[in-house]
Amino acid sequence: MRCVLPIPCYCTVIAAAAVFLLGIVGNLHAQPSGEEKLVIVCSSTQVADFARQVVGDRWEVHGILQPGVDPHIYQVKAADVELVARADLCLENGWHLEGNDWMRKLAENAGKPIVSCVEGVKPRVIEKGEEEVHDPHAWFSPLNATVYVRNIVNAVSKLDPAHESEYKSRANLYISELGALHNWIIRELNAIPANRRVLITNHDAFGYFCDVYKFKAVSPTGWSTGQEIGAGSTAERRAEVVKTIREFGVRSIFVETSVNDSMLTQIAKESGVEIGGKLYSDAMGPQGSAGETYIGMMRENVLLILEGLK
Repeated sequence: MRCVLPIPCYCTVIAAAAVFLLGIVGNLHAQPSGEEKLVIVCSSTQVADFARQVVGDRWEVHGILQPGVDPHIYQVKAADVELVARADLCLENGWHLEGNDWMRKLAENAGKPIVSCVEGVKPRVIEKGEEEVHDPHAWFSPLNATVYVRNIVNAVSKLDPAHESEYKSRANLYISELGALHNWIIRELNAIPANRRVLITNHDAFGYFCDVYKFKAVSPTGWSTGQEIGAGSTAERRAEVVKTIREFGVRSIFVETSVNDSMLTQIAKESGVEIGGKLYSDAMGPQGSAGETYIGMMRENVLLILEGLK
């Protein structure tokens, strides 16, 4: 006599089997791949963003500097030492952006390889008496940013040659986006007449931007807010800012997100000009902000400059 399974019991069996199979699949996905990620530790927010564009999720990318933090006067913390100790590769901007070369010292003390991302960029030379320094703010030209990206590709490919083609492919896409950004900036800034192209900021960080896009750059402070050669505020620099405002009829001057704005705010009051807003300079914006990426910070800066000067 054939045994007939009641319909409700049959459905229960099917459901149980489905749950069992789903559990197997779930467990397969939950199992770790066994491939431990390599670790990059970067000094600045910009360098960290470039690194993420190249390596995707294949590496862990950590930045020491947080949004709004000034690299020139940053004080190394115990947590930074611990982070660098985990690194397979360290990346710095270079040319002493990191005041007293704090990133290089961290890497060298830990015996970790370090790459300066400005290597290969044509420097903007700043003279101070008989001394010459290279302006480290080279990322403010998207064309220079492509050099940073290529340096990062070379560095990660040496440590992980098996995925070199992947890194190059990501970099090629990102470099095309940087080229589009550069062309967009030119088009947008065409709305500002030549006689109004005067960019006054807290410190001399926008020199490369001004060279590429034909602005006059003026600031009351040198290229660094720290104690390096050619850095710091002087009476002569402050007087030049006031003179430039009056001579060119400047409508707006700009403070920076990573630098104390008290001096420039005072200059604005004395000169009767507006503060046109805060530009992203030595650090990008916080997560969730429009300036949380390099392309985002450049876009927002351009739109702010356009509104303040056109």
